[in-house]
Amino acid sequence: MQPDIVIGAAHWLYLAGVAVIVLTMILRANVVVPSIIGTFLVVYALTGSSVSGVAGIFQASIVAARELFNIFLVIAFMTALLNSLKALRSDVRMVEPFRVVMTNGHTAFFILAAVTYLISLFFWPTPAVPLVSAILLPAAIAAGLPALAGAMAIAIAGQGMALSSDYVIGVAPMISAKAAGVSTAIVADRALVLSLVVGAVALLLGYLSMRKRIRAPSQALLEQWQAKAEVSGAAMHEHGGSFEKEALTEGSRHDEPLDTPAHIRASLHAIEQRRIKWSKLFAVLTPIAFIAVVAVMVLPRLGWNIATLRGGEAAALVGGVAALIMIFATLAMEGPRRMLDVCADHITDGFVFAFKAMGSVLPIAGFFFLGNGETTAAILGTETAPSLLFELIQAYQTAIPSNAVLVSFGVLIVGMITGIDGSGFSGLPLTGTLSGALAPVAGVDPETLAAIGQMGAVWTGGGTLIAWSSLIAVAGFARVPVLDAVRALMLPVLAGLASCVLVSLIVW
Repeated sequence: MQPDIVIGAAHWLYLAGVAVIVLTMILRANVVVPSIIGTFLVVYALTGSSVSGVAGIFQASIVAARELFNIFLVIAFMTALLNSLKALRSDVRMVEPFRVVMTNGHTAFFILAAVTYLISLFFWPTPAVPLVSAILLPAAIAAGLPALAGAMAIAIAGQGMALSSDYVIGVAPMISAKAAGVSTAIVADRALVLSLVVGAVALLLGYLSMRKRIRAPSQALLEQWQAKAEVSGAAMHEHGGSFEKEALTEGSRHDEPLDTPAHIRASLHAIEQRRIKWSKLFAVLTPIAFIAVVAVMVLPRLGWNIATLRGGEAAALVGGVAALIMIFATLAMEGPRRMLDVCADHITDGFVFAFKAMGSVLPIAGFFFLGNGETTAAILGTETAPSLLFELIQAYQTAIPSNAVLVSFGVLIVGMITGIDGSGFSGLPLTGTLSGALAPVAGVDPETLAAIGQMGAVWTGGGTLIAWSSLIAVAGFARVPVLDAVRALMLPVLAGLASCVLVSLIVW
């Protein structure tokens, strides 16, 4: 131990709290209560006051809310936009044309993945799973693609590639960066690259493992698939861990069936004739608008003479664009008078979804923020405070391997362990904090370590490797046993995660 660093009870209580939270995740239980208890004990040890310990529970969540509220706001606006597009059936129109190019099972696999990725990148997998499963998956089945292969493509592209980078909405990189004390933009960029590496490897290996099972196109294949019993409602709604799995997989569901061209046409004509032109307009306008947003985010980093978005400006731009399109789409659907009320309802529904899906992150993040000196000072209401995790690592850094490869894979494994609870996001405060503390020891950029930890946590718990995650919904829509999906995804995803660590060490 370094002599100038004094390790006290607060350090050991923080470390014990981390261990208890990780164990709770492994046991598939919710970690909110252990986080609250851990916060009380650490604050009490720091201040020596039980009153401050109790107040610290509230203050930690307040600080986390202040740091992360823009996440809730952008989710609310994006959900509100989705609801307005659903009313116009524009969400169906955005996806339906892809059915035409599904001429065989081979193309169907990659089209499913591409469409799921694009929708999930802008809206999370929330609408992608039900929308793609309802409209494109039946067409893929008829084209000869096995249902299990379809489930793999959707899970890898949506719950894996899109959710692990979360490049547009920016929830995951923002949590990781806040905990690590580094730039959100750099973490987001590196997470995007790593997510594409993992996804490319996983999709390729997944396709190669399924290609011999692809059959010639036949309507009989669709009829056989439709005859299968669906996953029971209890299984579909099963959840555990720190986030609401049902909320994360709800979204653009329509009451009417969308599995055949006739059913899709009936759905599209369910709105008034005079609204159809607006339905078509917003089906084109929405993706164009968000492609422009991505261009504004990316082009300055490629050398274009455009102002670089800093801090939370990227999330603010996404949320602002979503709010404006939502207003105009609702105006087109409801008219000027009802638009005023319906827009408010859409935003309210968006906040309900945001807090249902993400609300429990606040006390969890509040505990892990105690490992960072700046946020600990805010929680305690003091000018300075110890950086508990950083000081622990500094004190015992001689016992920690300084090998960049070992540390990188270690952070990846920690992320995967935190993802065992089936959420994917609840471990990001831990992997971020750990990355910020371990980076100087390992000689690796903290942004890179944070992105690696993010890959491990989200790919594992987000819905590709854990049977009790939102993979339940993917398997349910595809009508395949969820354990079969886990077994099929295991090798491709693990190979992809290992590849992303190696790529990160080479590139950064």
